[in-house]
Amino acid sequence: MSHVPFQVLAKPVSAACNLSCRYCYYRNRSGREAAPRMRPRTLEAFVRQTIEASPHAPEVQFIWHGGEPTLAGIGFFREAVALQERCRPPGTRIVNALQTNGTLIDSDWTAFLAEHDFLVGVSIDGPAHFHDRLRRYAGGAASHAQALRAIDRLARADVEFNTLTVVHRLNYAHGREVYRFLRRIGTAHMQFIPLVERLRPDGGLAAPPPADAGSALAPWTPPREGFGRFLCDVFDDWLKRDVGRIFVQLFEERVASLAGLPARLCVFATDCSSTPILESNGMLYSCDHYAYPAYRLGEICETPIVEMVRGERQRGFGSAKVDRLPRICATCEFLKACYGGCPKHRFVVAGPGELENYLCPSYRGFFKHTAPALAAFANAIRVSGG
Repeated sequence: MSHVPFQVLAKPVSAACNLSCRYCYYRNRSGREAAPRMRPRTLEAFVRQTIEASPHAPEVQFIWHGGEPTLAGIGFFREAVALQERCRPPGTRIVNALQTNGTLIDSDWTAFLAEHDFLVGVSIDGPAHFHDRLRRYAGGAASHAQALRAIDRLARADVEFNTLTVVHRLNYAHGREVYRFLRRIGTAHMQFIPLVERLRPDGGLAAPPPADAGSALAPWTPPREGFGRFLCDVFDDWLKRDVGRIFVQLFEERVASLAGLPARLCVFATDCSSTPILESNGMLYSCDHYAYPAYRLGEICETPIVEMVRGERQRGFGSAKVDRLPRICATCEFLKACYGGCPKHRFVVAGPGELENYLCPSYRGFFKHTAPALAAFANAIRVSGG
């Protein structure tokens, strides 16, 4: 069988973070293992195995995630870059991407990121009145001003950056305001991700379904159609003035799908085994949202990453997305646009023994609203052959 390409998200300090965001699905989950900064032996194994997994690729990408990965320190990333250079085959380009809350990005960090051509994603949920109520330091202080300062530093140093915005109960009805704010601060590439979490009766975050079936929606989760409303509002503003100038990840994904190209985002792909995560202790898990003991694949210093990702357990995890689709998806006109979405969000009872994705109304609304314009863009891609 053909292999699904994969990209490991590395967490050099696991869930450690200097913020205490109320909605954080990673730091706040139960059963979390405390882990120190990734050890040199683990870092070396990760770099070497990642490069060896694509021996003939013109480009190999490393994604550094968290928690807050800058807590690992510049020295850690200097060593990572040095290892990449030592392991890099001639002619292969190494690309590093860093997702950060931006609060620790000072002049030293900016100079390092610029020197090594890092792509930096900064998490910011729009204007301060949406961002600061949920994204605060443990002591209660706001973080919006620090995130803005990081974006300004990166822009001045010509560091390529994008923004990642969580769409939650506070901002979902304000898509235009959020979009215009991000555009105003100089964002040319935007990512929007929906916040969908459940709480167990004891107040802890629920595990992915079918676990914790009696859980209730977390108060910061928008209504089922809310994410779609947000995207449609953003789309209408983008379509009027910013086509070809501002790039929104989900719009690009939808155009590619309409053009018959394979999905790059796992939530819309037929197989969701393509993005395993690596904890700082060397443990590899099936997915960022499934970092629980049942989905632990193994330790990379004992078993190579490729062997685990290509193994039966991870292949089964990936194929379950389509294998367990509820019957309601089979009759949906947008089946091939999302293939049921992320399995983590399938907890709405759709029939006996069947669970529908919480975001189905959002996706259907977004796909339908944007179809005429995006279909035209997709047709242009087909005609041009690219």
